[in-house]
Amino acid sequence: MVLLLLLMAFVIGLVIPLQSAVNNSLRQTLGSGSPLAALVSFVVGTVALALTCMATGQPFHTLAGLPRIAWWEWLGGVLGAFFVFGSTLLAPRIGMAAMISLIVAGQVLSSMVFDRFGLLGLPVRDITWIRVAGATLLLLGAVLVNFGDRWLAKV
Repeated sequence: MVLLLLLMAFVIGLVIPLQSAVNNSLRQTLGSGSPLAALVSFVVGTVALALTCMATGQPFHTLAGLPRIAWWEWLGGVLGAFFVFGSTLLAPRIGMAAMISLIVAGQVLSSMVFDRFGLLGLPVRDITWIRVAGATLLLLGAVLVNFGDRWLAKV
């Protein structure tokens, strides 16, 4: 089961650039800015999630608890919108590889902080030297993806 979950995480990583490219194409087709393309993407995603919830028998009555949630729990949607808007804006400007490498580097750094301190109710996971080495290699990869060609051009 764990292997299946790891594979799912990898596949999600594979489709993030596809999502950015599709949303950029949508932006171009609409002749609009990134926020409007992100809005269309979220509307389609909302419909897809509603259908998924219905198909899987999700208990819609639990939505009555929405008034009781903490203010910061509403931020998930805002952060998701920021991601979709930002990736639609950045992909054509800085390139897909540069954008994704920086996104992954940021994710790894913040994820290690979340793991270490068990933020927002997540289980605590130690930061070991091997995890630091892995994060360092990912950060180095992001630097090389973004600046490696410039350094080679100077050599």
